[in-house]
Amino acid sequence: MNNKLMVNGAEISVTTINDKDYISLTDMLKAKDGDFFISDWLRNRNTVEFLGIWEQIHNPDFNYGEFAAIRSQAGLNSYKLSVKEWVEKTHAIGLRAKAGRYGGTYAYKDIAFEFGMWISPEFKIYLIKEFERLKAEEMKQLGWDIKRNLAKINYRIHTDAIKENLIPPELSAKQVSMVYASEADVLNMALFGMTAKQWRDSHPDLKGNIRDYANVSQLVCLSNLENLNAVFINEGMSQAERLTKLNAIAISQMEILIQDHRIEALEAHSGKLSPME
Repeated sequence: MNNKLMVNGAEISVTTINDKDYISLTDMLKAKDGDFFISDWLRNRNTVEFLGIWEQIHNPDFNYGEFAAIRSQAGLNSYKLSVKEWVEKTHAIGLRAKAGRYGGTYAYKDIAFEFGMWISPEFKIYLIKEFERLKAEEMKQLGWDIKRNLAKINYRIHTDAIKENLIPPELSAKQVSMVYASEADVLNMALFGMTAKQWRDSHPDLKGNIRDYANVSQLVCLSNLENLNAVFINEGMSQAERLTKLNAIAISQMEILIQDHRIEALEAHSGKLSPME
């Protein structure tokens, strides 16, 4: 995936490598006045020190021996180092040389921001601001994608015929006959088989409530149960009747949801949700 940043009139490519954002230093260099090269930046001893510290923190395969040799030469008039040599000698991951349409030298965002400071402090500030804007746009788009997928899944729940037998456990007669203090606990019993208090007593070390630890499938199902419960209340059903119906519906819907591969994609993109296990 390639995106573009606009910084002080310069169009800068952003690419994804191993699920990490890398920014084009080649494009950034166009914003610097004069005839400069990335190798000029690599000649600087402070640059080498920074890259070495970054790699030590983020890269378990970093070659410390080669790095020490490079650091001892950095800053000398005879010292020359290309990105390719740096990567090959030290097994660095923070800088990447990329071929093809969007070719050039790319750096992990932390390093690219430091490179931006070499261009100018103003450029670095605008680069960070523009990068943050891009990330905000991506999160907004992700939110819309999740909503669209949830809508598709909900549509399937309401239209697919359930051909397989429902799998227990169903709530016992004793559980159904109990009077629950809140409608929230009616839904908790229908979907999770326990009240909020019972969950807290069972998980004293966890913060939040039972719904905070629900996965995407459970949240989709819970949303549907809330709507159905409101309808059942308006129809004058007793709490016990509603609970029985909602429990049966929860079982059937979860059967569908756990077999839907689109849910797996939603789970992968939904880092804020912790599965309830």
